[in-house]
Amino acid sequence: MIRVLVVEDDHRTAEAHGEYVRRVAGFEVAGVVHTASETVRALRDAQAAGAEVHLLLLDMNLPDRHGLVLCRQLRAAGLVVDVIAVTAARELETVREAVAIGVVQYLIKPFVFGLFAEKLGAYRKYFEQMRTPVSTLSQREVDTAFAALRTSNAAGLPKGLSQDTLDAVSDLLARQAGALSASEVADELHLARITARRYLEFLADHGVASRAPRYGARGRPELEYARARQA
Repeated sequence: MIRVLVVEDDHRTAEAHGEYVRRVAGFEVAGVVHTASETVRALRDAQAAGAEVHLLLLDMNLPDRHGLVLCRQLRAAGLVVDVIAVTAARELETVREAVAIGVVQYLIKPFVFGLFAEKLGAYRKYFEQMRTPVSTLSQREVDTAFAALRTSNAAGLPKGLSQDTLDAVSDLLARQAGALSASEVADELHLARITARRYLEFLADHGVASRAPRYGARGRPELEYARARQA
């Protein structure tokens, strides 16, 4: 079994990711932690107990340290563990640095289980290739191991949702200082209101946006959506 430590500051999201891990064959949850300090402690405890943790599912914006800083510190401390970044952070420099320090997969929120399972399945093939009982690998074996990590990011959106529109709605929320209603998003992006609401609900359900009732107008309160704190 591939033992996975879930590192996520939002408790609800952490539990959801843990449940996702349990649904993928060949993986088990070694623990769930919410800070960088807890991560270091959990890895040291596992190392001392001889219960190796193979993989971190790592949130980037932890309350006590950025995820990339944590990765560098783990390497410097000799705590060798593979990392899949699970984050809403899409800045080019963040992605470049993640690749440079050895993050093996980068999974951008929001996502559904199908894409999550695809990423873990690809990692499992890589893991198995790198655990072969030999001291050296041929060029073909190295190529095969690294090829296993290359997966598509297009899978997994519910029927009727497109990645381009999802990105447009997400980016619009990120640019706003305040919250927007489905009608306001629809007007800004030239969408039908019901279409805008589907994308906003998808983002809210996956922790990328927050939703709350907007009071002040007559009648039933309208929901408004804002970009959640980036994780």
